[in-house]
Amino acid sequence: MANQTSKNQPSYIGMWVTQDGYIRHELQPNNRYDEARGNRKSAYQGSYKITGNHIDYVDDTGFTADGDFREGILYHGGMVLYKEEKK
Repeated sequence: MANQTSKNQPSYIGMWVTQDGYIRHELQPNNRYDEARGNRKSAYQGSYKITGNHIDYVDDTGFTADGDFREGILYHGGMVLYKEEKK
């Protein structure tokens, strides 16, 4: 699965976090993701593919999900995640 980014498309790679910090969703450059929930690190892991502003996920158990990036926010499975800025 290739991550489709270009000079004109923002990089979605990095950590995405809910406002309360409970869910931490890391999009890795190798088209893998790792999602932590609360104190449970790596609660979900799998692969992803980005097409335009849409993301499709397949976790390692075969479960599928999707989401959309809109105005710098990731909307995924009823969650709203914000990209964490590097410090």
